[in-house]
Amino acid sequence: MTNEEMIRWIDNASVYSLLEKWRFSKSGNPFFQGEVGEHYKKVIAKAQSDHPDEWVSASKEMGWDR
Repeated sequence: MTNEEMIRWIDNASVYSLLEKWRFSKSGNPFFQGEVGEHYKKVIAKAQSDHPDEWVSASKEMGWDR
């Protein structure tokens, strides 16, 4: 996946999908490195602050185990 494709995925992802990738991705995932990683952090922080109820609901639903 190119950087542009990853940024497009981030911009179109649901709160659940953003949190799931953040929580369960392995170390070194390119979504969390460089320019893409900075964009991800910005978008996920905005999602958490703009949609707190959805964020909590998604977190509870997915849990911590995979």
